[in-house]
Amino acid sequence: MSLEAVWSALHVENWTEFTWVMVGFAGQLMFTMRFIVQWITSERQKKSVIPVAFWYFSLAGGIVLFTYALWRRDPVFVLGQSTGLVIYIRNLWLIHAEKQKMSRAS
Repeated sequence: MSLEAVWSALHVENWTEFTWVMVGFAGQLMFTMRFIVQWITSERQKKSVIPVAFWYFSLAGGIVLFTYALWRRDPVFVLGQSTGLVIYIRNLWLIHAEKQKMSRAS
């Protein structure tokens, strides 16, 4: 497959656009990993579980996709990712606050 065919399939015209599309794919891969981690953990415990790694993958993927959305200048994508980032950060904050509370109690 030629470079021109790859660029055409990805809708890019130069190396900068290609790099940004790869950044977008990396963010999407992180989002996919969060579901795989959640699925494996739930299967092992035989119940629905959301491990802390889910929220870290969410945050990492959200940051990368938010950056990609800014570069694409896509207001819908920017709004969606920024809202998600607030939720991921809040969940991690609550998890860590609960751990601190439990360590103080023991």
